[in-house]
Amino acid sequence: LSIIFFFINKKMRNTVIIGLLTIIIFVYSYEAYLTLKISNTLLDEKKIYKEKYKKKFDTRSKRKAYQNIKSKNKSASMTKKPFSYIYKDNIDLMLLSGKSNSLEIDCNENGYYSKYKSDRFGFNNPDTEWDNSEIEFLLVGDSFVQGACVNRPNDISSRLRFYSKKSVLNLGMSGNGPLLEYASLKEYYKTNTKKVLWFFYEANDLINLSDEINNKILMNYLDNENFSQNLKLKQKNVDAIHVNSSNKIVIPNFYLSNNFKFLKLSNLRYKIKILIINSKNQKNKKNVINNEILNIFKKILYKTKSLTDQNNSELYLVYLPRYERYLTKNYNLKEYELIKKILIEMNISMIDIHKDVFDKEDDPLNLFPFKKKGHYTIEGYDKIAKNILKKIN
Repeated sequence: LSIIFFFINKKMRNTVIIGLLTIIIFVYSYEAYLTLKISNTLLDEKKIYKEKYKKKFDTRSKRKAYQNIKSKNKSASMTKKPFSYIYKDNIDLMLLSGKSNSLEIDCNENGYYSKYKSDRFGFNNPDTEWDNSEIEFLLVGDSFVQGACVNRPNDISSRLRFYSKKSVLNLGMSGNGPLLEYASLKEYYKTNTKKVLWFFYEANDLINLSDEINNKILMNYLDNENFSQNLKLKQKNVDAIHVNSSNKIVIPNFYLSNNFKFLKLSNLRYKIKILIINSKNQKNKKNVINNEILNIFKKILYKTKSLTDQNNSELYLVYLPRYERYLTKNYNLKEYELIKKILIEMNISMIDIHKDVFDKEDDPLNLFPFKKKGHYTIEGYDKIAKNILKKIN
């Protein structure tokens, strides 16, 4: 830009400089506004958290929290999504679980970083659940089922375990869509299971499916009745892949000061990033609800029902609502109605968490952490577990 200034006249140069200064002043003014707004929001959240739990709100970054915990517990690791391996062709296995016997550090939406000790196969269960002679409930789903952002005993599986006084096995993993969930059932299903709870999250399950069908190994589960990776016998390989993947994550030894973050326009850049992601998701959502994806989803449900019927297990689909549903009165119910219609056609029981839980709240947003977009609160998970038992009973 400086070189260009040598070749333009003074009037043009002054115009460009004034224009640039105007843009810079506007951009940094907006960054200052976002910084102040986020700071005030965080202060409110800290106050609410302290009044409710008498504890200090954890403001560390996930990586900093990981470093602190890792220094005290060598088995600690950051949770890894099986979904993140979908497009990796350099591994022989398609992973369906996390690292086994590890202290998994998950997310912070409620004021603290949730953690859990993974079981022998890398799922969020007390390891002894695998030794039960009979499984009352087997759960498949995404991060909501995995227990995102809450600790035991506040996740759905733990609440079901607490209220029913019976065995519950949780195969949920963050980022899972219908095909990953079906593959998980094929690999880890126990034939002594009485009830299978299939959780469907309306925000992204079909979008995830549109990605999952591009993985050859996952499609083998759908196309080949006898296909298996025998993952129960390959947990050491699964752990090794997770460790190798984690080693490639660069965790810096320094953290940006607030002033440096301001200079780098961190909040503005993050806001733009979220807008782009949301725009892409909306576009994907419109493109994804097509006959091809719906037919594949139907095929997955059909095969799941066949599997559960063969083993005398009852199958239920638990429908989970998204945050955006409660921000507008004109929420698009097209997918909701489509899923209900498919379940009726296939004679699969539906447990409607929107209708039975959220819609009965004076303000459904109270069941989201600090009324912000994210997963559900402790109270939200608890009410879901109670409703599931009520509906089944």
